[in-house]
Amino acid sequence: MASSQNFIFILSLLFLPSLSMPSCNTFSLSSNRLFDFCRDLPSLSSSLHWTYNAANSTLSIAFTATPASPNGWISWGINPTSTGMRGTQALLAFHRPDGSLTVETFNIAAYYPVLPLPIMFETWGLEAEYVGGEMQMFATVKLLQGMTELNQVWQVGTSVTSGVPDKHEFGPQNLNSMAKLDVVTALVSANADSTLSEKNIHGVLNAVSWGILLPIGAMIARFLKAFRPKDTSWFHLHVSCQLIGYAVGVTGWATGLSLGSKSKRVEYTTHRNLGITLFSLATLCLDCL
Repeated sequence: MASSQNFIFILSLLFLPSLSMPSCNTFSLSSNRLFDFCRDLPSLSSSLHWTYNAANSTLSIAFTATPASPNGWISWGINPTSTGMRGTQALLAFHRPDGSLTVETFNIAAYYPVLPLPIMFETWGLEAEYVGGEMQMFATVKLLQGMTELNQVWQVGTSVTSGVPDKHEFGPQNLNSMAKLDVVTALVSANADSTLSEKNIHGVLNAVSWGILLPIGAMIARFLKAFRPKDTSWFHLHVSCQLIGYAVGVTGWATGLSLGSKSKRVEYTTHRNLGITLFSLATLCLDCL
């Protein structure tokens, strides 16, 4: 009896956090607008409400999010060709200089500059409201015939200059603000990181080389030589560890260069500089063998 009570107590603890989190199902939109579906999106504390009309391929949406600052902006869009920001047909809500809200269309053909341009989808009913620190954006979008699975992209930013959104932050929440949406089944699934496997390989190779093999090689030269100075086997073991570690490190460094070339939006300057310094020092040490 006691064990069953403990089991129930543990289950209640597991489910309590999810029950306490706000959900779009309990959230009331301004003007009491109603939609057929709603989903909490995977990042940026945002949600999407929508109604899909299959007869005329129209999608009525309400996107809700908290801007990064009171004078910031929110954006939601559809990428018809890819899963990232580039190519997104976006709707962006922000405050005008007079304090009123507006919703503009942005065709994100490049990361910079981002300018208000017509998008490939017909849109109407573009409105936005600011309620309790949260911005709500409403629109109706005419989708292509049979287009029911969408690559959606959303974002929030801190400020707008002359009607153009300033750059958003590049934290994990911002970089992961994309997901697939099936407007019929209401299934939302996060897009996989296409470089995740390469990132893992990069991390493992560098950890093994710079973190294990090269330090072991240095310790062999430092300690085994002192204990057995007449036995030269320590030297061959030292050289083997250093050469293997360096070779593995070069491979890890090369994967880092590859990842850097694919990262068009973010530069990890400190990480890159440390990698270059470490590689240069290791190359100099190799010349001493």
